Amino acid sequence: MLSRDELAAWLRLATTPGIGRASARRLLAALGSAERVLAADDTTLRALVDSGTVQALRQRDAARLDTTQRWLDAATSDAPRDIVVLGDPRFPALLLHTADPPLLLFTWGRVDLLSAPGVAIVGSRTATPQGLDNSRTFAQSLSEHKLTIVSGLATGIDGAAHAGGLDGPGSTVAFVGTGLDRVYPAPHAALMRRIATEGLVASEYPLGTEALPINFPRRNRLIAGVARGTLVVEAALESGSLITARMALEAGRDVFAIPGSIHAPQSRGCHRLIQEGAKLVESADDVLHELRSGAPDSARLAVMAPKQPSLFATSASAMADDLEAEAPDDALRAALGHDPVTFDALAARTGLPADQLAARLLELELAGVVQRLPGGLLQRRAAA
Repeated sequence: MLSRDELAAWLRLATTPGIGRASARRLLAALGSAERVLAADDTTLRALVDSGTVQALRQRDAARLDTTQRWLDAATSDAPRDIVVLGDPRFPALLLHTADPPLLLFTWGRVDLLSAPGVAIVGSRTATPQGLDNSRTFAQSLSEHKLTIVSGLATGIDGAAHAGGLDGPGSTVAFVGTGLDRVYPAPHAALMRRIATEGLVASEYPLGTEALPINFPRRNRLIAGVARGTLVVEAALESGSLITARMALEAGRDVFAIPGSIHAPQSRGCHRLIQEGAKLVESADDVLHELRSGAPDSARLAVMAPKQPSLFATSASAMADDLEAEAPDDALRAALGHDPVTFDALAARTGLPADQLAARLLELELAGVVQRLPGGLLQRRAAA
């Protein structure tokens, strides 16, 4: 649990207008912690962000801090509440090597499920009866095989997937697009409470955040990023589920789709995904077979070894100095070479455990040494 001072610092860093996640990660890399960012003098901060952002960082928000602390203090033994920040050992390893990991996650329920092997199940809010049945049946079967079901608490396919996940030992994780003191959609209030006591509800949005349309596509990257694969049950061609599927592909994860009638609008998105290379599945066994039969990818490696060292123990300048001191013998720099490379290839070349490699790559990215490319590729940045 964060101390009150740590909580105040992380909330200000995460909610100050004008500071995006990339800028916040740059500040963390340079200064080491959220508290050190806020303690830094203006000259130091202006070297990293513009003057307007520096001024905004100086504005305290006592009301937000008090609201958050009261929410944390109201936790019950059957539904604990917490905030997991970037660098916390409980932060999900799979999200560390996505293009845009969140700064923090508000959590309500079993935090351990963030690092459990999981499959995302997403689809239409206006699902057919068959689609709802498929979603719950697939989810329950996968949960019986101890895979956690990840979805977005929406009506339709998402709700059925959560219900199925709760019916097995794998349980379920719901990423929501609001603050955790809000319920959206309202009819899922009882489901949200059940997930909080038997699974996990999580959000990167601060308390009080309403259900704004822009929040949900951003939320989808967390659903795709924390799961080993994404299953689309039903989706129209303009469905947000296709966004989640493409985010999964960009993160180097498997995408599965259930085919349907050629006359059903809810099947056209799935058919488009299959045309574009998603794996057609007809049963949960098909999903399990694909996950088990492929060569270990970055997601599977991270699941097998999810523990992480502290990510911000040193400053960016110290990291850069260390890298220069180690060159040309640094094994990771040598393994990176100068051409785009996959996480799997780096794991094979270096022999590093996946959690150590993921953490080291994030450090290099924050230090400006490595950049992430579309398709889950990594590449060394050219020296200035």
